[in-house]
Amino acid sequence: MNIEDEPVFAISIAARLLGCHEQTLRTYERVGLLRPARSDGNTRLYSQRDIEQCQRVQQLTQMGINLAGVQMIFQMIDQMNAMREEMERQIEQVRQEAEARIAAATRRARTSRSRKADR
Repeated sequence: MNIEDEPVFAISIAARLLGCHEQTLRTYERVGLLRPARSDGNTRLYSQRDIEQCQRVQQLTQMGINLAGVQMIFQMIDQMNAMREEMERQIEQVRQEAEARIAAATRRARTSRSRKADR
């Protein structure tokens, strides 16, 4: 597990770090902007990545964007990232296919030259 993903902050600590009320964090979770881990006793535990996500939510809401808008922005970012990953995968596939074609053409050219030299 990446250290940024390790759930270590109780809700009271997370709220203090963010300068917000604990209820704000519960609201973020309720609307789907945040998914903190849970301890065996069902206590919310926040990771550094969760804290950073909350900071992004705070920045957007301070700009006047409501939570539904924030959620839509995050969904669009996720979609863009997924599209970028798919595009990178396709580019790599095309690159590999091109390299295979070049290698095959090179082999054919060498074979052809070798046959001509043998005559």
